[in-house]
Amino acid sequence: MSESEPSDEQAAGQHYLVCGSEDCQENGQVYCNVCHLPLCEQCRDEHLKSSKTNTHEIVLYRHRKHQLPELKCELHPIRNVDMFCKECKIPLCSKCSTSKEHHGHKFDDLEEIYTERYAIWQSEFSKIQKYFLPTTQGLKKDIEKDATTIKNTMENIRTSMKTQAESLKNKVDEITLENIQHANEMENSLLEMLESQKTTYDEYIAYLEKMTDEFQEYLSLTNQKLLFLETLKIQSIPETTQILAPIFSAVKFNKNGVAKLLGRISFPKIKPEVRNIQPLEEESSHMKSTEKQLEQSKEKSDMQKQMLSLSSSVTKVREHSVPGVDRASHVAVKKSYMKQTLSLSPSVSKVREYSVPSVDRACHVSVEKSGRLWVSDHKGHLVQTDHKGTLLQMIQTSSEWDGYHTATQDGDLIYTDRDKNLILSITPDRKITEFIKTGEWTPLSIHSSHINGDLLLGMIKDEEAKVTRYSKAGKEIQNIQKDNQGQGLYGYPHYITENINGDICTSDYNKDAVVVVNKSGQHRFSYTGNGSVFHPWGICTDVLGHILVCDEVSRAVHMLDQDGGFCSFIYVYSQQYWLRSIMSSLLNLVGPRGVCVDDEGNLYVGQCDTTTVKVYKYLQ
Repeated sequence: MSESEPSDEQAAGQHYLVCGSEDCQENGQVYCNVCHLPLCEQCRDEHLKSSKTNTHEIVLYRHRKHQLPELKCELHPIRNVDMFCKECKIPLCSKCSTSKEHHGHKFDDLEEIYTERYAIWQSEFSKIQKYFLPTTQGLKKDIEKDATTIKNTMENIRTSMKTQAESLKNKVDEITLENIQHANEMENSLLEMLESQKTTYDEYIAYLEKMTDEFQEYLSLTNQKLLFLETLKIQSIPETTQILAPIFSAVKFNKNGVAKLLGRISFPKIKPEVRNIQPLEEESSHMKSTEKQLEQSKEKSDMQKQMLSLSSSVTKVREHSVPGVDRASHVAVKKSYMKQTLSLSPSVSKVREYSVPSVDRACHVSVEKSGRLWVSDHKGHLVQTDHKGTLLQMIQTSSEWDGYHTATQDGDLIYTDRDKNLILSITPDRKITEFIKTGEWTPLSIHSSHINGDLLLGMIKDEEAKVTRYSKAGKEIQNIQKDNQGQGLYGYPHYITENINGDICTSDYNKDAVVVVNKSGQHRFSYTGNGSVFHPWGICTDVLGHILVCDEVSRAVHMLDQDGGFCSFIYVYSQQYWLRSIMSSLLNLVGPRGVCVDDEGNLYVGQCDTTTVKVYKYLQ
């Protein structure tokens, strides 16, 4: 996989892909499968008009062919290996194909073979991520539920036994004690059996993780070894037998049959059912996205041209202003249209990146409507750059790691002062104004609502934490601190954002959770990771209502739906930590910290260990 191409199965990044033509910075919507370049509409037209390139296959970018890794021919070092001899079963260059050894042989395009093999390996990797691991983890959870049921059932049985023993008084004490001991021994035996089953699946999960590493290693190869490696086979999921809870048969007692009347614990006289493992064939259709994409990439160029022409017409219609409609309404209409027309792309594309000057890290990112960036590090440096990464201004603040600044719909930047417990604003003409005092509460994080312009602040005081809503004018409107049971909702709300339905989403480092409340402050849910340790950092939402949050443990961005359901990872591994990562295009993204989404749906990701901000496209 080339360094600029993300895995098609790791969904989620956003909008602006730069055209590959020289000196062109327009949005590259299509791709030339011959030149292996993204092209904008104008460059595409010129490409098809040129006598040298008018026969090239032009497709939508997401349907592109993967470029064959460059390998020089050993016999002809100035030529690349790009053909495959069907008779000799070996790759070779075009000059080798003219030699006597290959006279009369048939040849295949090596790039076509590479594309097909790439899709096969990617599909197998996807099966682990979307079928084998989730299915096995589900079986493990079933076992844990069974263990709870066994404990509850055994407790009920012991209660029943004690009730009968009390009615028989001293005459049944000895038998009662024997039965209780027998029940305890049976419980221990059953729990040991369940623990053994859990161990079986723990070992199988470890095996799958090892297989994942191997798949990632092969899929990250930048040469043609992938063509000759035997496809790894995945062992079937071990079967386990569901443990049935014992039953206690209570009977009426008399003096001559005390032992019999007290009853005995036994297993139900039915055959235990094998745990249900959903067949791989029944997995949802999104697992076939790679194969589907491969088929789509083979569509004729003229069909793609018609689609592009239609897309261009729709884009022009969307750009027209509506007379008599104010800016806020126009933005709302635009976002509503985007929500209706956008969907998750089957692949992630890096569209650009910024090297931000005068900061040590990129802990938090805010994007203005103009496309200019505000980036902060852990030392209180807050800088503004243009779309080329040129430094425009720098402010020294007292805040550190947290999401302490936000761009407003009016073009201002709002940021916090932790030392003085103040909220300040910077206008486009660089005028700084103090306009909110938070009293004894220290402001950590801040977000300017895209719905009504309100300000949402995450704050702490001693051992307490809360979220406060202020109006645009700085008037305190709402305080959110505890749930319906009187328990504190927050511990350290260091990043905050708002979803399209008005939900307030907070990244809480002390709680190790994303805490979400509705606009009235009622707790909706808390997300604590996808089955592993989770330390959340930067958080944002998109036009479809997805919640995107950085996790320092997995070094990935977690994508959740509006109700807290896990959707997918945006894998962000570093080369030094994860050499086996399949996400070759994201190898340099180390420890994501800050994320935000602009009005066009571009996903900006700031890094902890570098000063780089990368921009991704994950909607289409």
